[in-house]
Amino acid sequence: MSIYNAPLQDTRFVLEQLVELDRLCAELQLDEINTELANVIVEEAGKLASDVLAPLNSQGDKNGTRLEDGKVLESAGFAEAYQQFMENGWATLTAPLAFGGQGLPNVIGTAVNELWHAANMSFALCPMLSQGAVEALIAHGSETLQQQYLPRLISGEWTGTMNLTEPNAGSDLAAVAARAVPEADYYRISGQKIFITWGDHQMTPNIVHLVLARLPDAPAGVKGISLFIVPKFLLDDNGEPGELNDAHCISLEHKMGIHASPTCTMSFGDNGGAIGYLVGEANKGLSYMFTMMNHARQSVGLQGLSISERAYQQALLFSQERLQGNRPDGSKIPIIEHADVRRMLMAMKSGCEAMRALALIAAAEVDLSHSSNDSAARAKPRAELLTPIVKGWMTELAQELTSLNIQVHGGMGFVEETGAAQHYRDARILPIYEGTTGIQALDLIGRKTLSDQGQALIDLLQEMLTTAEILSASDNKTLHQLGSKLSNAIQQAEAAKAWVLSNAGNRQQAGCVSYDFLMLMGYLCGGWLLARSALQAAALEATDNAYGDAFLQAKQSIALFYAQHYLPRVGQHAEILSSGLSATFALTVEQL
Repeated sequence: MSIYNAPLQDTRFVLEQLVELDRLCAELQLDEINTELANVIVEEAGKLASDVLAPLNSQGDKNGTRLEDGKVLESAGFAEAYQQFMENGWATLTAPLAFGGQGLPNVIGTAVNELWHAANMSFALCPMLSQGAVEALIAHGSETLQQQYLPRLISGEWTGTMNLTEPNAGSDLAAVAARAVPEADYYRISGQKIFITWGDHQMTPNIVHLVLARLPDAPAGVKGISLFIVPKFLLDDNGEPGELNDAHCISLEHKMGIHASPTCTMSFGDNGGAIGYLVGEANKGLSYMFTMMNHARQSVGLQGLSISERAYQQALLFSQERLQGNRPDGSKIPIIEHADVRRMLMAMKSGCEAMRALALIAAAEVDLSHSSNDSAARAKPRAELLTPIVKGWMTELAQELTSLNIQVHGGMGFVEETGAAQHYRDARILPIYEGTTGIQALDLIGRKTLSDQGQALIDLLQEMLTTAEILSASDNKTLHQLGSKLSNAIQQAEAAKAWVLSNAGNRQQAGCVSYDFLMLMGYLCGGWLLARSALQAAALEATDNAYGDAFLQAKQSIALFYAQHYLPRVGQHAEILSSGLSATFALTVEQL
């Protein structure tokens, strides 16, 4: 079983030096919230993550959920951990004060959520889905639905789910076939949904399902989808869970990873129709559901960081303890002294720190996009541009970093008992759910670049160039090298952007190159933010700072390693992209 320790110092650095949390809170008019409070919150969350959630992780992997007598039974210890999580108020952090939340900015919630997912992703998926349901109801629910469901979803007393996928409607939501027939002041829902995370459990007295379905007179395609609340238990006259609704888990998926997170096939209406309540207006359910999905996409990107950080910590500990080879005096050498192991550890550490910076910066842009001042106009397109990069690039990089953990362990990494394989298996779902990497890439190249002629991207690249120019002018050798490497990567990205704007209007062409465009932007964003970190760290060295010189010097070295190891991939992806991948459709289906 691997030990998990919250990365408090790096999280603090990113919040203070990159996000500039005090300035952000001032812009959001959150006068009582500051970096000092955020640091206390993250530290306390780290204790629950390390002491309560992390020890359950390997147990849940070995002894996952099970379906008995029509009920999903969660893994041992999860119910008690969830009760502690709820009673300590962790579910309420970012929710509005009006419904019992604490009203903290999204970026603090993101910093805390990293810890939950790193400690135990199977567990953390449950409150993550509830957060998405809360977002959708706040944005689109009627006052009645909000009053009935939001306070208990926000407190964590009830949990929420998202029901999109059907057996014949995966990513193509236009094919959704679940039906909703009006009756009195509610609807009868019938149909089947698959891959429903935490679709059933016994940890809370109610579960609130958000379900996509079609009305009888709905137009075809995505324009005819409506969104409904379908509670597991119908509410009685006092607003308490009463009669069991006609919504049931009929099977559990046997998965490669996240074994303690029940992935349910949900059946609605086997006994006359599940009672549901329309959210918002009819036939606008897809746009409403995207409120949940956009929240979930940044959260899934964060999971890529979380699992990578957990894997890195395990690899670091093993490399310090594992002895291999002899020194001239006959003493054994820990493998952390071997060059290739050190390369892998630096690849993992620098990748994690780049992802953490990107995740928190993207979360802060979401906060700013909801502000009432001029910052919102700039922040909204920036947040939208970064979301597919966070989701796509971070989850793809997590495949590499969790695999490196296995490699550091050598043969023992391939043995389940060490636990290295669990992180690799758990991470493998991340580029798939909440929209595959291919879907994120098409979103980035289409709706986030071509649709505005690249304006949001141009603004981001210009900001990166400013950082590179400051670095290049520095007398600090490390910073100067960073400036040169970042400038070169930005030039390659500029060329890729120009190619995309000139050539990717064709849908098939866009589809061929979109993956490389997304990965290019991911590596570039990571390099830019680590370069900014190095700049800040160098400036702080000469001050009376709270981080310590060793940490600040490490930030600069980590940024340089990233620039040497990962930034060259920007050029690789740019070169592939500019070829148009002309051979992609060269073979016929028969030849394939």
